[in-house]
Amino acid sequence: MVPRAGVTVDICPRDLPIALIGTAGGALALWASAPAEIVIPTALLIVLDVRIRRWRRRV
Repeated sequence: MVPRAGVTVDICPRDLPIALIGTAGGALALWASAPAEIVIPTALLIVLDVRIRRWRRRV
């Protein structure tokens, strides 16, 4: 028997006020000529709730 490891990634939208703040912040940063490679992932991390879980089970 060998333990198996895995990773679960859960992505779900946050509540509306936080999503609006993230969207507005991203739009403001793009308007201020910030690089899109930095702005878009940062805005998505504010708007979305991303949870990464590692698990291990015995087979």
